[in-house]
Amino acid sequence: MEFSINEFKGFIKDAWVGAGFTTFTDVQKQSIPKMMNKEDIIVESPPGTGKTLAYLLPILQSLQEDTKSPQAVIIAPTRELVMQIHDEATRFLKGSPFSSATFIGGADLKRQVEKLKKHPQIIVGSPHRLVELIEMKKLKMHEVKTIVIDEADQLVGSGVTKEMDRIVQSALRDRQLVAFSATLPPNTVELLQMKMNNPKKVQIQTAVEARENTQFYYVVCERRDKIDYLRRILHTEPNIKAIAFINDSFHLEALASKMKYKKIEAGVLYSQSTQAEREATLKKFRLGKYQLLLATDVAARGLDIQGITHVVHLDIPDQIEPFVHRSGRTGRMGAKGTVVALATPYEENVLQNYDRRLNLSLKKMDLHRGQWTDQKPVYEKKKPMQVSKGKPNSKSFSKNKNKK
Repeated sequence: MEFSINEFKGFIKDAWVGAGFTTFTDVQKQSIPKMMNKEDIIVESPPGTGKTLAYLLPILQSLQEDTKSPQAVIIAPTRELVMQIHDEATRFLKGSPFSSATFIGGADLKRQVEKLKKHPQIIVGSPHRLVELIEMKKLKMHEVKTIVIDEADQLVGSGVTKEMDRIVQSALRDRQLVAFSATLPPNTVELLQMKMNNPKKVQIQTAVEARENTQFYYVVCERRDKIDYLRRILHTEPNIKAIAFINDSFHLEALASKMKYKKIEAGVLYSQSTQAEREATLKKFRLGKYQLLLATDVAARGLDIQGITHVVHLDIPDQIEPFVHRSGRTGRMGAKGTVVALATPYEENVLQNYDRRLNLSLKKMDLHRGQWTDQKPVYEKKKPMQVSKGKPNSKSFSKNKNKK
């Protein structure tokens, strides 16, 4: 089904043109018509392919001005992703009578209740806080026409499954339920299908041109050398803006201190940070005050920061899904990007398995004098001093002779 941005409401079209978009992405082409047709859908599409607008545009198009209760609920796993979705919705709602509001854990509950009194049509929130508001009878779900589960593989089947079910069950039976993620394991799809009405599957493969825009390198090194490699990577090109991922948040602060000692300003982002700390870190990174963001997987999910040139895997994740999500922070929407994995000899085996499954054309590289090379640098060795195998030199010989 072909469709045009001209078919959408005026404020949507204005925001689309203002954002510089000209064509719909593959996931938008396949998802938007199904959502407009009120079908339940399960969407798997690589990072950076435009999934947020794939569900936001049909939601915005279907909003009714005479309905004061919430009409759409979008559920996301992290505070950062909630805020990002809200910012995108707000940008596309400019010039309209509609509004969006966020509801996240850690924020003052009374203030969030006050937000609901302003009658936002779009609700974006984390599962626990949304359930709190529903149980308090402050969030009315009887007019909700669409529920979106973003990053579905992280939410469905996890520790918040009961909360997810409570949110879905609180809406009317004819509601539309859609799920989006970059990776969807079979067990997640099965659980989603049980909650949906005859769902359609949309699966987008990584386009050839998108792979060509992202270079995938890996370096084999000892664990103690990874920090130095990270420093060297940041000097391979001018104006590098990078995210480096590690598996364990325990070492993040120490790692940031080591980078500062090497005159590289780095921010840290992990789940134990307060909301204010995380927002301040992201703001500084977006403004270029930090060249490097050190993060756990909290930054791998849906976080869209323009201009990220490099993603560095300081640790190789144990599962392929985090590797996909991390790598997707660069090379988004056709932009160029570089993904570098720093692997120990053991991690190299894991990495090669991911390469086979994802068809990344991963190149084994090294750094020599600030340049990428596909082989270890060869240094010219000094010639050893030659020692005669014949008679000893005259001085040593004469000394021996005199002793006799």
